Amino acid sequence: MQFGYSELCLAHDPGSRHPESPDRLRAIRERLKRKHGVEYVDADPCELDTMAAVHDREYLESVREFCADGGGSWDPDTTAVEETWDAARRSAGLACWAAEQALEGATGRETPFSIGRPPGHHAVTDNAMGFCFVNNVAVAAQHALDTDAYDVDRVAIVDWDVHHGNGTQDIFYDRGDVFFVSLHEKGLYPGTGEIEETGAADGTGTTMNVPMPAGTDDREYLAAFDGPIAAALTDFDPDLLLISAGFDAHRHDPISRIRLSTEAYALMSDRVRSLADDTDAALAFVLEGGYGLDVLADSVALVHETFDGREPIEPDDEPGENAESTLEDVLDAHELDVDLDDV
Repeated sequence: MQFGYSELCLAHDPGSRHPESPDRLRAIRERLKRKHGVEYVDADPCELDTMAAVHDREYLESVREFCADGGGSWDPDTTAVEETWDAARRSAGLACWAAEQALEGATGRETPFSIGRPPGHHAVTDNAMGFCFVNNVAVAAQHALDTDAYDVDRVAIVDWDVHHGNGTQDIFYDRGDVFFVSLHEKGLYPGTGEIEETGAADGTGTTMNVPMPAGTDDREYLAAFDGPIAAALTDFDPDLLLISAGFDAHRHDPISRIRLSTEAYALMSDRVRSLADDTDAALAFVLEGGYGLDVLADSVALVHETFDGREPIEPDDEPGENAESTLEDVLDAHELDVDLDDV
């Protein structure tokens, strides 16, 4: 894979006790040293106008001024330093780079994966929260839609971070040109992402939330991909598929109770690759969360291996019943005719 990366993203340092630390990127880079075919590409920082296509301009100016004044605690979870504004601009720029590369034909071993930070999917139109200042994947989606050369009419975003991507949902909730899917742990921060939240106005039906019960495992996540997600995105037929790739649903991540294995990330990557192929969509990944350094690094490396030719290993057991009613309710909310016994 091509990995979008900038040393500048290490300068955003919210403190040694903060889970969203520069060591996340260092761990990924160290793990990828052992892998064949890894390429790193830097990108230009995102322009204010590009970010302002999804964020309130006054909010962005306030973040810039906050950082210029030395930063501090924006809220109890979200901390900035002087360098955070430049890191956030670069992180958004890397996400745009990933979308651009995908739309320009990068696929297979060249599939782009932006590993910028700070992450983005909790940042709403006019506020930072949940470690996030600029919604990187939303900026990238809007950039693709706004760039005439790419001829993009529809973008799909699949967010498999363990936390609901409330910011991405908020930005596109009443839009019909972006389909947003979030798989997340039910009841976990920020407490949003119920099945009934399916969009509004022109966006009615273009938000899909799959709030998984604590304890959900690989097979149940795969059933979500093979059932409601595949059906909905096939109908939507996106030109670009962006993955908000958080790795904190891993069973060894310190801040969640979902029970995914490392192999699950290879399997989900294979599923979204097949979805992109079936819909003739460009495909790119954008890093979100993941706070156990070893499992984060191992999981990103396995995504890379999947695109480098490794065949993912399907689990032997059948899907459990932990999330069965959740998936049935998702199908009903979106009026999808899928028999879960067949997936």
